[in-house]
Amino acid sequence: MTVIARFSLLALLAMLAACSSRAPQPESPPAQSTPLSLFNPAASDVLFRALGLVGTPYRYGGNTPDGGFDCSGLIGYVYRDAAGISLPRSTRELISMSKPTVARDALQSGDLVFFATNGGRQVSHAGIYVGEGRFVHAPSTGGTVRLDSLSNRYWQRTYLQAKRIIPAELASNP
Repeated sequence: MTVIARFSLLALLAMLAACSSRAPQPESPPAQSTPLSLFNPAASDVLFRALGLVGTPYRYGGNTPDGGFDCSGLIGYVYRDAAGISLPRSTRELISMSKPTVARDALQSGDLVFFATNGGRQVSHAGIYVGEGRFVHAPSTGGTVRLDSLSNRYWQRTYLQAKRIIPAELASNP
């Protein structure tokens, strides 16, 4: 991905962050790490593709832009389409992959974030981290793919862990 494309992508992220209707009060500052997407073309492609699907309708079992998405369908589609990476279909299979677990303060664009939204500690939801403390996900029936903040109290309370899908060896120097 060219420098101009990367710059455009960062400008888009900044615009999306500024345009959110009502940002929740952060309870802790977001991680201040260098986005993996700046150095990793595959992460840039995943980030750009995920953001491009914001507004797509939610559909249980859905895994295409035309038919709609559920959370794992969105993740599978984005990684297959943008990076040529095939992933398991369910959130339980995704969280069980033998991929590196990432600390919350070390999240980088393209990492998967997992949540226990049904109570307890069992995974039931996932999204794609895009940077600046935000992630793209397909939340629920009647909704659409959207951008949310990990600093939101609900997502903080239900957060389980994160996994790095895009290997570091795909990184290239800017």
